[in-house]
Amino acid sequence: MFTKKKLEIKRHLFYETSHSPSLADIVGKEMLDKIVDFCFIANPYYPDKKLLKLLQRELPMLIKSYPSSNSIISQRNLASVLHVDPCSLVIGNGATELITIIVEELIDDIAIPVPTFSEYTEKIRRKDCAKLFQLPAEQDYQLNLDIYAAWIDENKITSALIINPGNPTGQLIPLNAMMKFLDKMSHLKMIIVDESFIDFADENIPSLLPHIDKFRNLMLVRSMSKHCGIPGLRLGYCCSSNKEYLKCVRKSLPVWNINTLAEYFLTQLKKTDADYHKARLKVISDIRYFYQELKKIEGFHVYPTGSNFVLIKSHCGLTATELQHILLEEYHAYVRDCSNKVGLDAYHIRAASQGRKKDKILIKALQEISAKYSKKSF
Repeated sequence: MFTKKKLEIKRHLFYETSHSPSLADIVGKEMLDKIVDFCFIANPYYPDKKLLKLLQRELPMLIKSYPSSNSIISQRNLASVLHVDPCSLVIGNGATELITIIVEELIDDIAIPVPTFSEYTEKIRRKDCAKLFQLPAEQDYQLNLDIYAAWIDENKITSALIINPGNPTGQLIPLNAMMKFLDKMSHLKMIIVDESFIDFADENIPSLLPHIDKFRNLMLVRSMSKHCGIPGLRLGYCCSSNKEYLKCVRKSLPVWNINTLAEYFLTQLKKTDADYHKARLKVISDIRYFYQELKKIEGFHVYPTGSNFVLIKSHCGLTATELQHILLEEYHAYVRDCSNKVGLDAYHIRAASQGRKKDKILIKALQEISAKYSKKSF
């Protein structure tokens, strides 16, 4: 038994947003170093200490400077590590800024597999424009692309979304299957593929980025918060070979849509690319260990994952909300309650790897909770 002193949390904040409320808001900033945030689905190893010190050193100058009004400069810095044409990129103040513009300005109607990242359903022009395709729980929420394609055509839907790996499901679709789907659905107005977690899928990243020129209706979206571990900098980007799509997105952005600290970070990408990939491989190793250890715990179903997080279903008699509060209040571990996700029931949580030492805290907590509550359940 390693239960800690019970923590007082502001429970009402969980009901005021569709996303995970900030841990600082829930427990106060003074408690942050005492809690492991498993909601934080970002690279815990990058930026490294050396890069962080450099950012700190430059901060006084950066906050007194305007960002550049020439977006191509930042696009070139990002393109240097993505190995794409800089003109095929649009950089946003987080991926959510770009998602909002794309679904509001470029989408008439769109097929959306659920459960999904809620911004795609919440920011669309009209709610009836979102055509929800329920992923089968009995198949671990894997998206069958052939069935999805047939459903899209049968319902005469003009655009489609795929998040790969899925969020919050973690489901991964192989690159060859994605290429086949894109070939088959070339008649659609647009296919949005969100690859925010693809860098954690495999040592060899199975991304569509190298194939972007083959598909005129493809819009790739990525959040740098996830794979670069910088949610506070608010950086994301979209990539397409369709110049009209890119023109529309750029037209909707303010002249200074990213700040000077974010711009400076982009200048460091090429110099620290080797450090980034070293960190990325470490995350992959950690999540594989995390997944295998969680699978051993009775009273929980752990879904296969191609990301840096796992989706877990409680079978021990606790709802996701009850489990989240017990973990936070008694074990100082913060997980995502996914019960407000369309397409999921009330028993799913999501937890991202935070490094093996911290991951063991959640593993042991769930072991203890399983032993305590499974005896009381069916």
